[in-house]
Amino acid sequence: MYLWKRQPQNHQVDDSDNQDAKVTELRAALGPLLGHSSMFCSDACLRRYLKARDWNVEKAKKMLEGTLKWRETYKPEEICWHEIAHEGETGKVFRANFRDRYGRPVLILTPAKQSSDDAENSIRHLVYLLENAILNLPEGQEQMSWLVDFTGWSLATNISVRTARDVINILQCHYPERLAIAIIYNPPRIFEAFWKAVKYFLDPLTFQKVKFVYTNNKESVELMRSLFDVENLPSEFGGKATLTYDHEEFSRQMGEDDVKTSKFWGIDKK
Repeated sequence: MYLWKRQPQNHQVDDSDNQDAKVTELRAALGPLLGHSSMFCSDACLRRYLKARDWNVEKAKKMLEGTLKWRETYKPEEICWHEIAHEGETGKVFRANFRDRYGRPVLILTPAKQSSDDAENSIRHLVYLLENAILNLPEGQEQMSWLVDFTGWSLATNISVRTARDVINILQCHYPERLAIAIIYNPPRIFEAFWKAVKYFLDPLTFQKVKFVYTNNKESVELMRSLFDVENLPSEFGGKATLTYDHEEFSRQMGEDDVKTSKFWGIDKK
């Protein structure tokens, strides 16, 4: 069964009182929670899972319980930068030093810089950066934007379809409503073959957030200008800024954020 073919049911609950009632119902259905699970399941978290499941409490409960089981095993909040820093040496994925026009953190991905054959550690590196971006969300903001630069990309530097499927599964099942938009910038024609293989794993709500953007397309240019300040946007994405990645400086920032993460979760990152 291909998830992306499922039609959104559009059972949105617009009234805030109804939303609050759904949150209360979901919390009661989950039952008592302990430790990190209790911290993770804030009202905002429950709303995200409810929204991802069209405000169906039973489906949201099943989804959230799957995430809690995954987090208990995977322990994403305990990943330390020094454990996966080598995966970031090329700058294949990093949090940008600017936000979009909505104040959302921006993750920049350059698939051509994928240099690791260790799929498991590559995924851990991405999960770490997702957790880090969430840690740095401004008050009142729950989503982030992705910019994907396809300069120099080829099938030889691409991750496998299996790894892409695993990444999509983690994003959709365990980080619902965290992605605001994913910009696929100037993908080469050969990318179409890879896209045809992976798009079947995308839920329709996620599918709608993936936008293909091309330099010489007027609508694409207008979309980028509506989302980003061109003065901050790197030239690789049609802006006026210079895209630089300093692994040493980024590592220093991540080390500082590891301290914040430790304090938030009450853990000792070593």
